Amino acid sequence: MNIMELLEPYTEHNYNQMVAWRRYLHQYPELSFQEKQTSAWVQKQLEEIGCEVTRCKHSHGLTVTIKGEKEGPVVALRADMDGLPIQDEKDVDYASKVPGVMHACGHDAHTAVLLAIAQFYNQHRHLLEGQRRLIFQPAEELAPGGAASMIAEGALQDVDVIYGVHLWTPLQYGKVATKAGNFMSAVDDFSVEIKGLGGHGGVPHHTVDAIIIGSSIVQGLQTIVSRNINPISPAVVTVGTFQAGQANNVIAERCLIKGTIRTFDEESRQIAQQKVERTIQKICELHGATSRYELKKGYPAVVNDEHEANRVLEVAQVVVGADNTELAAPIMIAEDFAFYLKEVPGCFMFVGAGNVEIGASYAHHHPRFDLDERSMKLALKMLVSSAEHYVQRQE
Repeated sequence: MNIMELLEPYTEHNYNQMVAWRRYLHQYPELSFQEKQTSAWVQKQLEEIGCEVTRCKHSHGLTVTIKGEKEGPVVALRADMDGLPIQDEKDVDYASKVPGVMHACGHDAHTAVLLAIAQFYNQHRHLLEGQRRLIFQPAEELAPGGAASMIAEGALQDVDVIYGVHLWTPLQYGKVATKAGNFMSAVDDFSVEIKGLGGHGGVPHHTVDAIIIGSSIVQGLQTIVSRNINPISPAVVTVGTFQAGQANNVIAERCLIKGTIRTFDEESRQIAQQKVERTIQKICELHGATSRYELKKGYPAVVNDEHEANRVLEVAQVVVGADNTELAAPIMIAEDFAFYLKEVPGCFMFVGAGNVEIGASYAHHHPRFDLDERSMKLALKMLVSSAEHYVQRQE
């Protein structure tokens, strides 16, 4: 019997188990780099399944390698495990029990799916060709992320290809979307503290107004993309925080600005980084202020391998049908799956998890975020089918 013939009945039979795993994790989320209990719980489930687990030395990451009885390639599949610093506002019996922390991005479901895949492959290893490397990764939500450290500890050793999935509520349940090449953007965050000279609002000529300087910087940053980046290369520079002043009649001495840079190619990324810093420096100098600038480099762009993206789209037409398979548009959201794709070919995909009728319509990172749990079945099928399609085409 072919292993793929067992996938459909396995998925249906084990769906309730996936839901139970996901809902347990949803009730007990942990923040990035703090997933100690989550990691221990996942390891316990894996060991009960019969898997041998390797713990990372420098993070809460876990890897499992399931070896088939036949020779073949090493295919990696990845899930993330961390939650977010958001208060869960859903009225459901599986809402987060941890004040101020929740799974608002679907990582609980990703982990449940990969646990089910571990069980599937372990039960049918006698039919397996090659190896399946399952990566349970911490800290996707917070740079520098958990992917790079897991790679450094050998998570991708001997791996030929990797696939990852994000359950995605902006995409309706039943659909799958991805694309070759640039899929998700690189991200870099910046902050600057401006120091001028405060004073009375009635004698501005004796001051160096940090609010005026900060406002000039915000305006100046808007020209970086429009006048410095190639217009056919998407880029975004966003100021998200502007903090200054304490009273209506006092000229502010200090101003704190924080923002983000989103790009798809390294040339645009370098230009934007340099121009942001130089714009801030020169405007401060012009007004006689000093500044303390910090750039926090984040994740590179998610760049899907062309062959693997086409493979996933081909697989999706079988799993969800041609009418439900979509060519995704690039999106200015970052993902540290990008680090894996810089090392080996692979593809990251969206599996639709949105459903207005059951309230699964809120954006990711929203306090009322939830998803259509049936999407876990499709995620499982997409990951396993993509892996097996790759192996079969190597024969």
